Amino acid sequence: RPCRILLCVTMAADLSTTHFELFGLTPSFDVDMEQLDSRYRELQRAVHPDRFANASDQERRISMQRATQINEGYQVLKDSLRRGRYLLELGGYRFDDGQQTNNDVEFLMEQMELRESLGEAREADDAFAALGKVMDRIARDNERLTGILQRQFAAGDPCGDGCSDCIAETLTKMQFFQKLQEEAMELEITLEDEMG
Repeated sequence: RPCRILLCVTMAADLSTTHFELFGLTPSFDVDMEQLDSRYRELQRAVHPDRFANASDQERRISMQRATQINEGYQVLKDSLRRGRYLLELGGYRFDDGQQTNNDVEFLMEQMELRESLGEAREADDAFAALGKVMDRIARDNERLTGILQRQFAAGDPCGDGCSDCIAETLTKMQFFQKLQEEAMELEITLEDEMG
């Protein structure tokens, strides 16, 4: 049966393989997004539920597990923040998200300023223009941090030579910007609802 042959081929990889192994990529912060997207579509086609409609319950369950693994791996590898965290964790680094803080006073002041600008955008005469400026700045800062992260990962072994804490600090900064970006997007939706 084609389904059983396909199952053997597509399920051959252990569910414990890394996301990089799953997509046939070298573990690295720099990922070829076209290759990732192409491999994702290929893997999704291989485990699509329609291909297993007449398969046994076990085959359907394995297919669903693989589809979940493929989706999770894709989400991690396509996002620079999640990919960076994943790489450190693969190297043995353990994040304590409850305790992860940033001691960079200049960065913390910038965060306060951006949060203040976000609050002021709502009250501005042209709230969308003010919000757009804040969102542009967040995007620029996040892009800058992504560049720093690329250089940090390129510099050496993330969990063997003491640079892991520096990378973790950059990732923590990126998390701040991600949260701020989410808040800005929520404000944009709120403003659109108020206008409509």
